[in-house]
Amino acid sequence: MKRLVGILVCMTLIFPLASVSFAQSEAKPKAKTQESKLNLVDKASSAVLLEQDTGKVLYEKNSNEKLPPASMTKIMTMLLIMEEINKGKLTLKDKIRTSEYAASMGGSQIFLEPGEEMTVDEMLKGIAIASGNDASVAMAEHIAGSEEAFVEMMNKKAKSLGLKNTNFQNPTGLPAENHYSTAYDMAVMAKELMKYSLIRQYTGKYEDYLRQNTEKKFWLVNTNKLVRFYPGVDGVKTGFTGEARYCLTASAMKNGMRVIAVVMGAPTSKERNAQVTKLLDYAYAHYTTKQMYKKDQPIAAIKVNRGSEKKVSLVAAENVSVLSKKGESIAKVKKQVIMEKSVKAPIKKGDALGTLVLKNGDEVISKTMLVASADIDEASWWELFKRTISIFSKSE
Repeated sequence: MKRLVGILVCMTLIFPLASVSFAQSEAKPKAKTQESKLNLVDKASSAVLLEQDTGKVLYEKNSNEKLPPASMTKIMTMLLIMEEINKGKLTLKDKIRTSEYAASMGGSQIFLEPGEEMTVDEMLKGIAIASGNDASVAMAEHIAGSEEAFVEMMNKKAKSLGLKNTNFQNPTGLPAENHYSTAYDMAVMAKELMKYSLIRQYTGKYEDYLRQNTEKKFWLVNTNKLVRFYPGVDGVKTGFTGEARYCLTASAMKNGMRVIAVVMGAPTSKERNAQVTKLLDYAYAHYTTKQMYKKDQPIAAIKVNRGSEKKVSLVAAENVSVLSKKGESIAKVKKQVIMEKSVKAPIKKGDALGTLVLKNGDEVISKTMLVASADIDEASWWELFKRTISIFSKSE
């Protein structure tokens, strides 16, 4: 009996202590597992902020959500036009004829008439400034032969850029089933487009005129109002449909740093502009870039076997910069060039022949493609014969 009483006394002493200990552990505040997410964009479906040279994402909200891009689709349309100009297949003075189909486009337009001709320069103004659907289709038909063939080019280009969440059905952005993109994908397209300085003469212009010195003089006013009201903005494209709501992909250059900001699904044009402004303000308040190499700057040279020239310079395919937060110090950046010892002719200008790697300590901070700076043809048999004779002469 005494033994039972002793056990009961011990239990009454132990259980209160145990319950107190348990209560204290529950009362302790839980440690934060991650920092609260920055909420820059609260009045749009998705958004992304991208630095141009490095491609680094500085902010994102639902950036991979598939949404209708509306007229931001024309970023890809303009990109393909720029590529044709860069290849020499198209010039700004070329005349583009408007088909009945192109003239029938609704929505934003520059009121092209069937059979009317405008230069590529004028068509680009109509697309970039006024978001002309008719001008977009006229250019698409001229480049590819038909709108359908041009759309194939658009989707092929999207895939070549590594974009997995984009599918186009037209070059305008007019509502169509299975026509979608994402904030991130639009930013990558804009990043590619803004590599062409020529396009900024159009996307960065607030107003212009078409049909000068005629009775049908047409005033163009940029649908992207930030071109006028935000210092440094020089692109790139707005968009609106009832389904997509208000969208904008904007590009700005300030203090040597170019950034791309995309907002999709804003309730009003005013909110769209306000959200993009917040993104741009954030980028320039918190980040800075240091340019290491310019696009087309020679980085290395590689031996060409059996070529008309013995070597070819390798140049940066795009600007190479180092991105950092303001106030943060960066250790000495190290350069590493990865390439073969030699390549075989023929070589085409722009062929990828190496990679430039930049490291901050052991951390890889950028990888940039190195491309051939010029065409190198195969050497003729006579040239190879002379080289062989020269080698034997030197050995004697």
